[in-house]
Amino acid sequence: MSQPFSRFLHPFEIARHPSLEPEVKRALLARWASDRAAVRDKPALRKLPGAKRAVPVDDVLAALRTLDRGGGEHRAAL
Repeated sequence: MSQPFSRFLHPFEIARHPSLEPEVKRALLARWASDRAAVRDKPALRKLPGAKRAVPVDDVLAALRTLDRGGGEHRAAL
């Protein structure tokens, strides 16, 4: 996991990343979904170290679900 989280603006960028192995994508997204990344006083948001903005945890979980379906090609508006 040598790529910094700050490089990714949205969880679907990880899910669609062409050179990351599925296990790495899943690990990165799981870390993003964890309570450790929760924004203080806003538990529905997650922000990773070095990230410019927080994202809804629902977006992180949706990106994980695309991996479960063998996808990663979700086209949500970022």
